Amino acid sequence: MNPIDVAFSPTVKSIQTRKGSRQGYANMAAKESWSSRMSEEVQAFIADRNSAYLGTVSAEGQPYIQHRGGPRGFLRVLDERTIAFADFKGNRQYISQGNLQDNAKAFLFLTDYSVPRRLKIWGQARIVENDPELLARLMPEDYKARAEQALVFTVDLWDFNCRQHLPLRFDAEDVAAALDARDRRIAELEDTVASLRAGTPAS
Repeated sequence: MNPIDVAFSPTVKSIQTRKGSRQGYANMAAKESWSSRMSEEVQAFIADRNSAYLGTVSAEGQPYIQHRGGPRGFLRVLDERTIAFADFKGNRQYISQGNLQDNAKAFLFLTDYSVPRRLKIWGQARIVENDPELLARLMPEDYKARAEQALVFTVDLWDFNCRQHLPLRFDAEDVAAALDARDRRIAELEDTVASLRAGTPAS
């Protein structure tokens, strides 16, 4: 089985054929451009994220999407096929956990709106309870949250997908850093102008 078949079911392929895109994706599959092993580029992209969406589905086929966030690096790449993160205590609905107990198939959707760029990851996930050693490994340093358990995600397929229609957005912390750098530069230039007007060398 080619990894791309994780995303492209027979029905999907049939629709692609009807709408004219099947041959292009068949060529991609032949070149093995889609992979189950995360490249260094993918690993770096994941490590730089502070937000992700986790998709699961119940035994009855009911889909569910849940946001997961934390400081940059809260998503940890353990190896070429494994991502894990500390599952922080929240509203205690446990919908994702219940879904995964019945159906391990899961999906991660990660976006960098500042580029913009998005990464889709198909796989299987499981909740790990009562493993303090794993949680200590996954818990972000100095982050004020309580880790209740861990989620371990095994990658079946990943794809950097089309960036069309993604809005250009920036995190507040990045905007604050840029404004701070601008203000420092303005202050330096004002000091230089003041020194030139006074006829003294700028510091």
